[in-house]
Amino acid sequence: MDIKNIRIDYNQEKLSRKELLKNPVDFFKKWLNDASLLNIKDFNSFVISTVSDKNIPSSRVVLLREIKDDSFIFFTNYNSNKGRDIKLNNYVSMNFFWRQMERQIRIQGKIKKIKEIESDKYFKSRPYKSQIAAISSNQSEIIKDRKVLEDKFELNLKKYKNNAQRPKNWGGYYIDPIKFEFWQGRKSRMHDRFLYTLKKDKWVISRLSP
Repeated sequence: MDIKNIRIDYNQEKLSRKELLKNPVDFFKKWLNDASLLNIKDFNSFVISTVSDKNIPSSRVVLLREIKDDSFIFFTNYNSNKGRDIKLNNYVSMNFFWRQMERQIRIQGKIKKIKEIESDKYFKSRPYKSQIAAISSNQSEIIKDRKVLEDKFELNLKKYKNNAQRPKNWGGYYIDPIKFEFWQGRKSRMHDRFLYTLKKDKWVISRLSP
């Protein structure tokens, strides 16, 4: 397959300085809402990137579950590869891309665990089988085959009988942003890019060259 000549010209929208809001989290919420109104599947999904103890970056897709006090919240297994990376380096990056709107948001921030009571509350709100999946899977660990996982899942379904408790190695993280970049695709690769940088508790806005 020849992919070097595949090109798409972006021409839906433009982004100007006057459209921006003082707080980038508020502007993020606006774009997130735009994506939800278009019924984009998993519009709240984003790529989170971490760095290992060997300085090797790693990325994967997770789901944004809440924005609270200008912090971004998602949930995962603390013993997963990303959890181990975060334990060593508490800076991460986030990337939201909505192809249908020709928009991208890149965020850098500092990450920390949320309170256990908040993780408990969210865990209880999940479908029962999702709770059992979190209990049954030692995320990122090598297993012999799928049957091992499915057997453990079925065993736990019977064991907990709709009374599953959150495992201590599963819970949420806050990401406190320090940088945002809003990208709007434009014709001929002349994209609009705006950078928000947190300096002395104030957001400074700059336009970037595409």
